[in-house]
Amino acid sequence: MDRLDASRARERGATLVFALCLLVAILLLGVSAAQMALHGEKAARGERDRHIAFQAAEEALLDAQHDIEGLPGLPGRSTLFAPGSAAGFAADCKGEPGLCLPAASGAPPVWLSTELGVADSGTVAYGQFTGAAMQTGQGFLPFEKPRYLIELLPFHPPGEEAGAPAGAPVGLPSGAGYLYRVTAIGFGAQEDTQVVLQTYYRKQAPGETP
Repeated sequence: MDRLDASRARERGATLVFALCLLVAILLLGVSAAQMALHGEKAARGERDRHIAFQAAEEALLDAQHDIEGLPGLPGRSTLFAPGSAAGFAADCKGEPGLCLPAASGAPPVWLSTELGVADSGTVAYGQFTGAAMQTGQGFLPFEKPRYLIELLPFHPPGEEAGAPAGAPVGLPSGAGYLYRVTAIGFGAQEDTQVVLQTYYRKQAPGETP
């Protein structure tokens, strides 16, 4: 009987050790699954926030286009963007808000050397000149309004020499037409989520063939 009792005790001990090992394995699997779920949720939130910032930046590009072209009944600054005119544009964006002459030769582009998301950096807030409205700061809305700046660049029609000499006053080819490089920054629901988009836009003269 003593041997039988000892054998049963050893079996119970082995079963207990096995059960404990199984519980530890299950616990580790549960912790790992929870961590993966948390990482997946964090990635989903980040992707959603980037999407919000991307949409805001796209809206800013459209707002800049309306700034250039004007809107029915709300011309805004459209007169400053007359084809062939550089009115309002200044070096270091120190003229009209958000209107910048190109950087000096060899210097980085203006949009790279400008703090796009800062209010006093010379950029334009969404709707500042077009009257467009955008809700911000609540729920899944952008943290703040997107901003943009517009750089004046030379436009050379097909067949014209692109390396024409630059004019001294503004650093642009004398008599050349212009196009605009628009750079916009959009914000997500979180302040540190930002997306920068860029496009080129040319305003056609009245009667000009596209």
